[in-house]
Parts: sequence; C-alpha cells; structure tokens
Amino acid sequence: LHKIPPIFSVSSCIILSVIYVSSLYVWSTEHNRDHPTTIKKRFLSVFIVMLISPAFIYFFTSNEILDGRSIWAVMGFRCEGLWMALFTPLILTAILFSGPLMTQALTGVWDIYAEPGYWTMCLKNLLWIRNHVVAPLSEEFTFRACMMPLLLQSFRPLAAVAITPMFFGIGHLHHIIERLRAGLPLKTILIVSSFQFCYTSIFGMYAAYLFARTGHFLAPVVAHAFCNHMGFPDVNEVLNQPKQTKNILLGIYVFGFVAWICLLPIVTNPAWYANDMYWTKDS
Repeated sequence: LHKIPPIFSVSSCIILSVIYVSSLYVWSTEHNRDHPTTIKKRFLSVFIVMLISPAFIYFFTSNEILDGRSIWAVMGFRCEGLWMALFTPLILTAILFSGPLMTQALTGVWDIYAEPGYWTMCLKNLLWIRNHVVAPLSEEFTFRACMMPLLLQSFRPLAAVAITPMFFGIGHLHHIIERLRAGLPLKTILIVSSFQFCYTSIFGMYAAYLFARTGHFLAPVVAHAFCNHMGFPDVNEVLNQPKQTKNILLGIYVFGFVAWICLLPIVTNPAWYANDMYWTKDS
C-alpha cells in the first residue's frame, strides 16, 4: 500500500491541533470560557474547524489506501456495526467507572437521573451541551476521525494509538491561558495543567484505541461524553465513607478497572464492528 511518510502525518496532526486551539481564541472577548457569549462563539469556531479538517485526509490519502471506500468511511462514518459501536464502548466505559457510579447510587444521584426535568434542564444549559455534545463531537472529529487515518498510514495501530494522545493533550494546554487570565498563581496553574495534560492524554489513548479497533467515529464520542459527565473520580468522597462502605467502594473501584482492562481487547474485536479498514491488516 502507498503510505505517507511519518513526517507528513505528524506535521498534519500538529497543524490540526494548532487550528483547533487557535479557533477558540479568534474572538475578542473579556468574558471567561463559561460565559454564554464565549460558548456560542466557540461553537461556531469548532464547527468551521470541522469543515476544514477533512481536507487533510482528502489530500494525503491515496485511492489505493481507500480501496473503493469514501473518505467519510475511513473517518468512521459507516452504517455497518454502528449499533455495536454506540453501545459497547458506552458499557465498557461504564464498567471502568463502576466505583464512581456506585458512589453516585449511594449518595442519591441516580434518583436525579430518573427525573425527566433534570434532562430537560440539561438540554437548555449551554455548559451541559458544550461538555456532553459539542466538545465530544468536535474533539473526536478532529483528534480521532481526522488524525487517526493519517497516522495509521504511517504507523502500526498501537504506535498510532500511543502517538495521538500527545496532540490531544497539547490541545488542552490552552487552559493555561484562561487560568492566567483568571489570576491563579503560576505554581497552581502548572500543577493543574500538568495533571490535566496527563489524564487527557490517557483518555486520548483510550479514544484512539476505540477508533482504531471499531473503525467508528461514534465509539470514542460516546466514551468521551460519558467521561465528561462523570468527571475525575472523587476519591475523597469514598475515603470519607464509613469503613465498611469505604472498603466495598474501593473494591468496586478495583473491580471496575481490572474488568475494563480484561474486556477492552475482547469487546473491541474489529470483526464485531465490520471493521476491515486498511490499518486492521497491520494489527
């Protein structure tokens, strides 16, 4: 197969990262990132980036690589195996969050989820829409659907999975600017941003793995939306529980992580998702 040199694919990914992050700051505003005006402007920005990004795949992917498929199919927009790609990653990610989910059940959060009014309120909230809809869709479109097909032409799947989180992590370092504007101490900014870079990079690896294995754009999207909803696990909440409850919850945390590790390569079998893209031949 005619593959592109690594320098081309990596350079393209760097450019895409810069375009995505830069689009968030093209607007002149005194408001913070959570202000409705800022959110709406950034919605427009990332939508424009989503229109531009596929051009990189169009120009750097040969017909031999496509093998009769459309650019959109290579980017993960396929009907075959779609339902599996929607629900399996969601269940898999929920297993990883078994501990936090059980903690929510004990603290009554699940009762809130059962209220229709809660979801009506969420759908009217710009912050919720940003975190659960626009951010997962736009980030996975740019960092997975547009970058992974390029990297997978230059690297073996596991190597591409290991590389792509670097761009995703870098794509979140722009929060340093916002924290500086907010007047936070530099030491605090560096600690928080370093931590954020680490966990976004780890998630980026998971999302890239889902994309490579399933060949579907929506697989990492549902995982991303679920992770954004759950947030980083609040370990202090667990440690403050009574001893017996604490031990049970910690056990569920460990169980969820071990089960996720064991199930990950099994339930992402490319055959389950009708994924016969060019990179599966190198798996």
